[in-house]
Amino acid sequence: MADLRTDFLGIKSPNPFWLASAPPTDKAYNVVRAFQAGWGGVVWKTLGEDPSVVNVNGPRYGAIHGPDRRLIGLNNIELITDRPLEVNLREITEVKRDWPDRAIVVSLMVPCEETSWVSILKRVEETGADGVELNFGCPHGMSERGMGSAVGQVPEYIEMVARWCKANTRMPVIVKLTPNITDVRYPARAAKRGGADAVSLINTISSIMGVDLDQMAPSPTIDGKASHGGYCGPAVKPIALNMIAEIGRDAETAGLPISGIGGITTWRDAAEFMALGCGTVQVCTAAMTYGFRVVSDMIEGLSRWMDSKGYTSVDDFVGLAVPKVTDWQYLNLNYVTKARIDQDLCIKCGRCHIACEDTSHQAITHLVDGRRHFEVIDEECVGCNLCVNICPVEDCITMETLPPGAIDPRTGIVVQSEYANWTMHRNNPMSVTSQQFAAEPVVLPGE
Repeated sequence: MADLRTDFLGIKSPNPFWLASAPPTDKAYNVVRAFQAGWGGVVWKTLGEDPSVVNVNGPRYGAIHGPDRRLIGLNNIELITDRPLEVNLREITEVKRDWPDRAIVVSLMVPCEETSWVSILKRVEETGADGVELNFGCPHGMSERGMGSAVGQVPEYIEMVARWCKANTRMPVIVKLTPNITDVRYPARAAKRGGADAVSLINTISSIMGVDLDQMAPSPTIDGKASHGGYCGPAVKPIALNMIAEIGRDAETAGLPISGIGGITTWRDAAEFMALGCGTVQVCTAAMTYGFRVVSDMIEGLSRWMDSKGYTSVDDFVGLAVPKVTDWQYLNLNYVTKARIDQDLCIKCGRCHIACEDTSHQAITHLVDGRRHFEVIDEECVGCNLCVNICPVEDCITMETLPPGAIDPRTGIVVQSEYANWTMHRNNPMSVTSQQFAAEPVVLPGE
């Protein structure tokens, strides 16, 4: 049986599944029930200074659903905890005392003043918490007060606050990064320069979910008006994976521990985040959608998958996919594929033909000998795999790699076995010769 135990910055937990700082971690009642369900740790909902913030008393969430009513994305306009600081600190102390084997990290957000950070850090230390997460990600409400993403979008501020915190606490310091920025590598580098022990990402994406066309106001509406909020859920997973990969393969931040966040709903999602370098993963929307017991499926699924792959601990595969992430210019231009349609699985819906005919390369038939028949025209197929992605039948359409020596019917060119990329291509005005060509820089896990 695979060992799911994690040691993240010296913070031990029985599995890598933590609840993210959010409504599910706002009080002891929730956190205890989460631990009873099997969660390995929590990041306590963001604490601030007293007097506590005031949340709206109306709708706080907006949603996007798929055709089957499955939740795809969730938007929220809720602020940090509105419970008194003293109450939160007392409950953190009690829960950590009763659950010493579980990870408890406390999310913090206070004004960008050293005295404020020093004061709250000392109080959190007294609870026995395992670490702190500096919330530099919230895109709404708090950012207007000079906190949250207002700090996270300025690398100099990140470095400054991280340095303050590292100088004034024994606890590991995790910096939570905002995705509302052009290049996430810069804030990650700043966090590392400031001495942060790790980063966590992504926080929510600034968004408006939709417009109520009767009220003519965005939703959710509060007395006829609305505000932008933070977007999360399964739809943000690709954005999170990309930003995590960028940090993992950046020469300045390679090896920086990462706690992954963003649309994690299943064990497979978690494994993907971990393969790109995350030592733990944080979950929110899935718990809010399905309840705390969803972690049981995550634990069982990850354990079974690890057993099937021969991984005995999570450290065996954390970061293994990082060296496979590259820039477009280094992709092999001598790699040629064609789509193939399994006629036994094909239900003749025609979606592949319509998509290819209207929007791609007119490479799929719809009639053969006067009969409805869908088949790939190799002379036109560029191997884009759009048809694979829109086909409603799993594995009905697959991609076939043409072997070296074969002739590509579309170009008439013999497929080469040698690796060649855009830096070498004759159409590139800045191309180099094969003798000059140097392999792409590869950052290995742990460097």
